[in-house]
Amino acid sequence: MNPKYLTLAPLLLPAAPALAQEAGFDPDVIVVTGEGLPDTPASPAYDTQVLERDRIVSTGSGRLEDALSSVAGFQQFRRSDSRSSNPSAQGVTLRALGGNATSRALVLLDGVPLADPFFGYIPLSAVAPERLENIRVTRGGGSGPFGAGALAGTIELNSADASDLGLVTASALINDRAETELSGTFAPEVGNGYATISGRWDRGKGFYTTPEDQRVPATARARFDSWSAGGRLVQDLGGDITLQVRGLAFEDHRTLRFEGADSSSEGQDISLRVVGRGPWQFDAIAYKQWRNFTNVVVSSTRFVPVLDQKDTPSEGEGGKIEVRPPVGGGHTLRLGADFRQSTGDLFEDAYSAFTGARTEQRFAGGENTDLGLFAEDDWQIGPVILTGGVRADRYEIRDGYYRALSGDGETVRTDTTFADRSDWEFSYRGGVVMPLSSGLQVRAAAYSGLRLPTLNELYRPFVVFPVETRANENLVPERLEGFDVGLDWRASPGVRFALTAWDNKVKDAITNVTIGTNLRERRNIGAIDARGLEFSAELEHGPFGLDGSLAYTDAEQEGSGPAADLNGFRPSQTPAWAASATASYRPAEGMLLAATLRHVGKQFEDDQESDVLPAATTVDLYAQVPLYEKLSFVARAENLFDEEIVTRNQGGSIDLGIPRTVWAGLRYGF
Repeated sequence: MNPKYLTLAPLLLPAAPALAQEAGFDPDVIVVTGEGLPDTPASPAYDTQVLERDRIVSTGSGRLEDALSSVAGFQQFRRSDSRSSNPSAQGVTLRALGGNATSRALVLLDGVPLADPFFGYIPLSAVAPERLENIRVTRGGGSGPFGAGALAGTIELNSADASDLGLVTASALINDRAETELSGTFAPEVGNGYATISGRWDRGKGFYTTPEDQRVPATARARFDSWSAGGRLVQDLGGDITLQVRGLAFEDHRTLRFEGADSSSEGQDISLRVVGRGPWQFDAIAYKQWRNFTNVVVSSTRFVPVLDQKDTPSEGEGGKIEVRPPVGGGHTLRLGADFRQSTGDLFEDAYSAFTGARTEQRFAGGENTDLGLFAEDDWQIGPVILTGGVRADRYEIRDGYYRALSGDGETVRTDTTFADRSDWEFSYRGGVVMPLSSGLQVRAAAYSGLRLPTLNELYRPFVVFPVETRANENLVPERLEGFDVGLDWRASPGVRFALTAWDNKVKDAITNVTIGTNLRERRNIGAIDARGLEFSAELEHGPFGLDGSLAYTDAEQEGSGPAADLNGFRPSQTPAWAASATASYRPAEGMLLAATLRHVGKQFEDDQESDVLPAATTVDLYAQVPLYEKLSFVARAENLFDEEIVTRNQGGSIDLGIPRTVWAGLRYGF
């Protein structure tokens, strides 16, 4: 066992004596919440969509990325989900501001950044949807806590409290390929609060991502085997102060395309949070993360290993403090600071596809830090709310290196230490919310944002055969400037519409630029210019419901210097249209029938618009039928009509997404 898993022990021990309380458990008694501070009055000034628990746990796949796809404009770098993609490609963004595999959206789990410290991807398989109470998605650049990562927006994942979970929840499902999904949560009362212990295990032989006419004897199914376990302790310390301790551990193993092309990711997180809800409100967080990633690249011509990324250990640590003093006068003032540090190293071996001999040993890594100071104020003037905030970031990129040895380790081929860099960056956001009539309000916001290049982008080259992509130690931070104008209309208690027009520009955008045949390099280009419309609707009438989201994005690149030929091209992996709609029917208590229609428009694989990923439209189904008390039968269907979903196209070499998949099983306590 990895000794870092022992960091979770303090979360699990308090639950042991609570087992005796099971018979007397009453969720109505629990009043202590594990939430952070409430939203400020001006939160509606920004383009926001909230997914509640019932939508999160009732998707066709049962996976987090599927729930997030209900927000049109949410995008992973590739269309494949966390069972059949390389973990390092699981960068997420909003408003189709894509173009590389690193996250341009800030993802927080209970207030803590979730991105991998080395790569910047989000370990989506580590977060089981059934552990969450809601997801709050805010589009547009942000300031405030950890604002340096919120280039395209913020995705806040909030864990469910014990009163929402109940004492015991569990589920077991199997699909038509005999793949399994097991999940369980135990949430007893402990002291002046509660504890939660949860686990999930997904495994399966997978499907063939390679089209039948491109398969070879070495072609493999996209096998997957992943587990995650978490613990959380929430205690009332008195005086409107709550203590929250959280731990998470996960492992994920996958096989992609060929036998032996195996990848793995693992992580351990622990965080401490203290929230004060008195006259002087405050929210203080400290966290520590450990991550690792491995990957074997197999030649697509000789089908033997050519690269073994055998070890990529990384660590992240940081924290934040936010204070809201009682200034009065209709003002809600936020003052604070946050800090993040990411360190990581790469160890990999290259092999000859012809002899199998090791040809080179490579080592790379470095450290990034960011210290942010922020201030924001909401001012209520009658029915109008004004908001404004500023943020200053002091960042450092240091201790970067790249070293290459001969296969036997006797000869140094490259030994480079890169110069340290540091600077200040400033960002802002401001907005207004104004009611026009009963149920109708207008909002407007302007903002800027910042994202540092990741250690992966700076120092790690990679190969998706036959294309090699070089790292670039000279990358500078990306900056975004943009604005929104929107209308929110609550026509009645069960009817809500929202429409937003936006314009964003990512300056010095980092993307993979083609510089030769099968050769790319990460570079800052002039900008990504994007503008678009976002529409969402929620309709409820008795047992019937309809939730929909539609996004249109017009995006193009501005190239300069060697990348001048990119002018006017769409960023890679960026669709113009994305839509999602879910119709639901609740004929009785505990019963739910739902159908989800999703559409993703045409995308280009690369920056040259040479390889197309066709549009794809899918239908998912979900059904939950009560059997006895809290026990229910659950059935799910992914991609019901077996739509061909092209997730990769490099010169005609294609990968496919999930085919039609049908699940059935039992669920208790949901």
